[in-house]
Parts: sequence; structure tokens; C-alpha cells
Amino acid sequence: MTTTTAPQQQLRHIVHLRFELPDTIRLEDLRPLLEQVTPQVQLLEPDTAVLDVTGALRFWNRDATEIARLIQLRTAAHHSVRAAAGTGPSRMVAAMACALTPPGRLLTVKPAGVSAFLRPRPVRELPGVGPATARLLIQHGVHTVGDLAGLPLATVQRLLGARTGRTLSDRAHGHDHRPVVTEPLARSTSAEHRFTRDELDPDRHRRALLDLAGQLGTRLRTDAQVASGLTITVRYADGSTTARTRTLPEATHHTVLLARSAYDLYETLGLQRARVRNITLRGDNLSPAEHATRQLTFDHTIDKTLLIEAVQDRARQRYGTDVIKPAVLG
Repeated sequence: MTTTTAPQQQLRHIVHLRFELPDTIRLEDLRPLLEQVTPQVQLLEPDTAVLDVTGALRFWNRDATEIARLIQLRTAAHHSVRAAAGTGPSRMVAAMACALTPPGRLLTVKPAGVSAFLRPRPVRELPGVGPATARLLIQHGVHTVGDLAGLPLATVQRLLGARTGRTLSDRAHGHDHRPVVTEPLARSTSAEHRFTRDELDPDRHRRALLDLAGQLGTRLRTDAQVASGLTITVRYADGSTTARTRTLPEATHHTVLLARSAYDLYETLGLQRARVRNITLRGDNLSPAEHATRQLTFDHTIDKTLLIEAVQDRARQRYGTDVIKPAVLG
């Protein structure tokens, strides 16, 4: 009698890059350079790229660390853009390594060193652990990724729910099989607000969101497009990020409706005394405005706001984008 064993999963080599992009360069502008290294490229707005270089190692006759350095040199030489880089055997490990790395530097986590790298990290750094989840875990004595990995799966699931508990337990043990998604995502547009200092004040966070919703709305209306979804990404003082995405009730390009959804997404983050470095608001699944429909309402306040918005757009086209803005942003 013969027995067969399942083939071992191929070891992956992932490069995670975070770029310092000036206002004159978009993340998409870097795509051709990255795809010269490997076709397995996924761009994550506003400033991140993930590359699976497993199949490119033999072609370049370099390891993942050397390929990451090559990309850093090329982006600096061709676009004057610096990048922080992390490499590892999974998207999660590479992303966590990159989050700990300043621009222009590189941190590599070898497969044999994944456990040693993860265990001492604060549990809030684990992808998928937002501020609210981190507070809950800390209240139960789980301060590090190693603490979380040491809990039985059933205990984690009782705390966090079946699906979230299993996902975070797997990640605490270093398991992350998410692929690099190479197919182009639905078209999107984003705006970013960078605070002059790490900002604790929720009112300033909301003011930034209102400004971002205004930028997105103006851009969408100018381009005759509407967004069907909205994503908010918050980057904290330690370099970690949290993102929330929502499908809008109806596709829109109106600032007031985008702002309302942005505020709702912000509330789901459950931030309490979080030091925020920058906030990005992205409109997703863009489509021509002529194909959009708007549900009738009996809210005359919204109708008046949209009429005023049209007048503001005409004024901005004639006198400049800063001629009219909400009083709270003055």
C-alpha cells in the first residue's frame, strides 16, 4: 500500500512599500516601474504597494531583500520618491515590518524568524485589530501578539466572535494566506489630510473629514462622476493604519452626503484619545453621473444644500477653489 502526502505550500516572498508621495505624483504613476520588477503588483491608496516577488527571484537573481532595495533605488532615481520597505513570507508580516521602518530604510523578516518578530509586538499592531478591539483585548490581559497566540481559539472567539476570532488567532500565529490581487480594482479617487502634528482632538478629525468630503465632491462633480462607496483610512502616530469601507445607499457626488457617510465611518473606528497623523477619504466604484439616480426625499434642508452647492461650484470655477468653504474650515 502506498501513501501520498499533500504538497507543501510554496514559500512566498512579499515586499510591502510605503511611499512618501509629493503632491505632483500619484501612486498610480509608480505602477509601470513596479511592474518592471514583477507583474504581481497591488496598489493600495493613498501611498502603499504590495508585490509578490516569488516568481521574480530567479529572473533577477536576487532575494526579496535585494529586490526591495532595487525598487527603493529606482523610485528615488526616477521619481525622487523615498519608500519604507518591509519583506516577509506573507502580506501581514511584510506590512508589519514596513510599518516599523522609516522612509528610505528596509526591514526583512525571514520565515524562521516570524514567531520571534510577532510575539513581542503590541497587539494593536496586528492587522485587523482596531482601537476598539485592542481595548477589549487589553482589558482581558492580552497586550502582545504573543499573548493572543497563547490563548485557545475558543477563548478568542468568545471575546471577538467566531469569524474575527479565528482570523486574528491565525494571524497571531503568523498565518496569512491573502494573495496579492493583481487585477485592477474599480476606479477610485482619494484625498488626504495630513495634520501638522499628531492630532488627538476628534473635532479636528471631523473638520478634516468635512474638508476631504468637499474635495472629493468637487472633483467628482467636475469630472461628472459619482461614487458608490466610501473608504476612510486613518494613520496613527506609530505608523499603523485602520480602514473602514461602506457602500453608499445611492451613488453620489454631493459633499453633504459624502460627509455624512464619512462621519458615520469615523464613528465606527471608536477612536478614544488616538493620536492621528493623517486621514484619507476615498470614493470607490466611480461611474458616470449621467447613469446615477437620486431617490426623492422630503428633507427640504438637503434640497436647499444641493442648490447652494451648485452655486458654489460655479463660483469656484470662476474665482478659484478656495473662494467658498464651510465656516468651520475658515
